[in-house]
Amino acid sequence: MGRYVARRLLLTIPVLIGASLLIFAMVYALPGDPVRALGGDRPLPEAVQAQIRAEFNLDDPLLIQYGKYVLGLVQGDFGTDFAGRPVLDTISSRLPVTATLTAVAIVFEIIIGIAAGVLAGLRRGSFFDNLVLVTTTLVVSIPVLVLGFVSQYALAVRLGLFPVAGITQGLYSYLLPGFILAATSLAYVARLTRTSLADSLRADYVRTARAKGLDRRTVVVRHTLRNSLIPVVTFIGADIGGLLGGAIITESVFNIPGLGRAVFDAISRQEGAVVVGIVTLLVFFFIFFNLVVDVLYAVLDPRIRYE
Repeated sequence: MGRYVARRLLLTIPVLIGASLLIFAMVYALPGDPVRALGGDRPLPEAVQAQIRAEFNLDDPLLIQYGKYVLGLVQGDFGTDFAGRPVLDTISSRLPVTATLTAVAIVFEIIIGIAAGVLAGLRRGSFFDNLVLVTTTLVVSIPVLVLGFVSQYALAVRLGLFPVAGITQGLYSYLLPGFILAATSLAYVARLTRTSLADSLRADYVRTARAKGLDRRTVVVRHTLRNSLIPVVTFIGADIGGLLGGAIITESVFNIPGLGRAVFDAISRQEGAVVVGIVTLLVFFFIFFNLVVDVLYAVLDPRIRYE
């Protein structure tokens, strides 16, 4: 297991380099001149524009810009934005906000998704089972952006149950955007748990357990639920990276000052250093949580071992 973890950690290096280069190239390819856009309707003097381009290496070819950026990263310098603020300060100030939003979304995903999936799986064909199938299909078919605006208008603006935007009410402010962020994943978790549990209940070892006289609760808790949760844990672990990426939309809709909102603003200003720094960090988190999931395999199923 130790060799496997070390090998996976080493593989993160080329993945991070490839991801950062791809994002850097995409920002580089965006149309428009970010330096000219800084002045808005009153363009900056040519001398000032030239000074900014020289400071941020904007006149260099793509690979030269990327090479200088990576060299700075190796030295612990994530660069600065056009306002002169270090990117590392932006990350450190906004990371707790995005981490809190993602944690709220994961809690919704685990509690509601698994609970709904287990109850539906145990009562296949019932009214609750059909309700879960219809609801999850409806949620998956609606884009997160639409779901966010509709819920914001209905629950926050019209009914006043949640703050319309921002995080002025502490943890309570994260409930609605956290639920919207988790909505699609929550639906997948419910359906995956339902299907996995239903398959396990038809397995031979479950029939054997019942033939030995064990009651239904013991069979479900000790013999079925544990095996059924293996694919669910895999999905949730891999989905954490998706939630961090999805925060870009959710934070923009609810005006939450997290990493997603910072990436959205940086893309509109074509600030490659900010975008690459934050996205590279998100890629690292995605790889890390996938590694955690692989380790959890061995905990949930002793038959799985990595040599």
